[in-house]
Amino acid sequence: MSMNKWPDSFDFQGFNEPIGEEWSAQNLDVEGSIPAEINGAFFRAGADPAFYPTVEKDTYLSGDGVVSRFLIQNGKVDFALKYVNTARHQAEVAAGHALFGAYHNPYTDDPSVAGVDRTTANTTPIWHAGRLFLSKEDGHSYEVNPHTLETIGSWTYGGKLRTLTTSAHPRFDPETGEMFIHGYEASGPASKDVALCVIDRNGNVVSEEWFEAPYCAMLHDFVLTKNWALFPIFPTIADLDRMKAGGPAWVHHQDLPSWVAIMPRYGKGSEVRWVKGPNGLSGYHMMNGYEEEKDGTTLLHIDQNVMETNIFPFVREASGIDASPADIRAALVRWTIDLNNLDAGWVETPLGPPGDMSRTALKDQARPYEIGYYACYDPEVGPPITHSVVGAGFNTLIRVNVQNGEITALPLGPDRSINEPVHIPSQEAGHEGWLAAVVDTHSTMTSELWFIEAGDPGKGAIAKVKLGRRLRPQIHGTWVEKDDLDKSIHQ
Repeated sequence: MSMNKWPDSFDFQGFNEPIGEEWSAQNLDVEGSIPAEINGAFFRAGADPAFYPTVEKDTYLSGDGVVSRFLIQNGKVDFALKYVNTARHQAEVAAGHALFGAYHNPYTDDPSVAGVDRTTANTTPIWHAGRLFLSKEDGHSYEVNPHTLETIGSWTYGGKLRTLTTSAHPRFDPETGEMFIHGYEASGPASKDVALCVIDRNGNVVSEEWFEAPYCAMLHDFVLTKNWALFPIFPTIADLDRMKAGGPAWVHHQDLPSWVAIMPRYGKGSEVRWVKGPNGLSGYHMMNGYEEEKDGTTLLHIDQNVMETNIFPFVREASGIDASPADIRAALVRWTIDLNNLDAGWVETPLGPPGDMSRTALKDQARPYEIGYYACYDPEVGPPITHSVVGAGFNTLIRVNVQNGEITALPLGPDRSINEPVHIPSQEAGHEGWLAAVVDTHSTMTSELWFIEAGDPGKGAIAKVKLGRRLRPQIHGTWVEKDDLDKSIHQ
């Protein structure tokens, strides 16, 4: 049975307090001026539980998926937010209470929903081939009409996918227009099977190749290079027997190694090669990957946010790891692998301070690049404030030149938290474009959309869109240009 209150944890307090409302607003107040070149939609995915959970220790990540959209046209901004009407959401709305149990564990669900697709589709909006999808890595994506935000249904490319899951972090090749998307637990709960799917620019499945990982890891993200797909695999592991006994799905193992799977991006699963690394590492988001020919060998670079243990409090608790986020050593780093000497492991090079939610311009993906952006928590800006899935908000926006180490920061002050930024390109030669990010102010419990010069974030926001109310923290977002939005198959 459902509880009769929200759990007493940061996942449901402050900005994380559930809202449970679909709403929209037109012609929002704008402080400053939005550049004329910015026309399109900023789609955001988030989690907002519609009902009290069935378990006392629930996590933010269990919340029902919501999709929101800031529509920017000629300097004016409209906003809308709706639930993603997944099979899970439909079942609980029909019952009038929660039916699904512990995070990522179908063996704790009410028997009445056995076999019902339990994904919440709450993690990432994906735009490809004229369609908008909302995804979470424990099932297939759901298609959503980008103009109305109405849910269309689960998306399996006409039944052509064999994998039972597709991830919340696809990678795109800006030259070919292809989307590469992976799925872990591809054959079912706690399975070690990983699938890599190649989708062409028109939305057709080109290939789907499987390989087996050393263990069933929470394989959230991966990177592409020109010729390779690289999968960092960290020892946060699901165990089927533990799940069937009603235990936590994910436990982090400090005594087990990290790995990188190296697969030709148009190759076979049987061609995967492995690189073994240090024990106990953790990471969820990769900024970029690329390859470099040097001294007669091929070097593969993975730029990512890496921590000494798992960042999620609910995973650390299940694992018996006593550490606060502020005490966990972390950094933006580069792993460099010599393709001709995999036994040597990788060389780690620091790139920037601790943070997460790394982004680049789309044009820079899978190729040598200079500039990346991410959010970080700087203790000198202020003490931790309850916000988002890890419990502490980011108070600083970072621009980093990964080639020379130059860092530009935008500190937001002790009263604000920033959500993941998205990059908006410019057509003007030499212009780096803009960043858009929702910034939350804790003293007023209100959210704003900020537009920031990507080349100089230290100048602060050039425009702020005032919502006048609170949004629940975003998980991930994506920017879609107006020309692409106009080409949607849904009108």
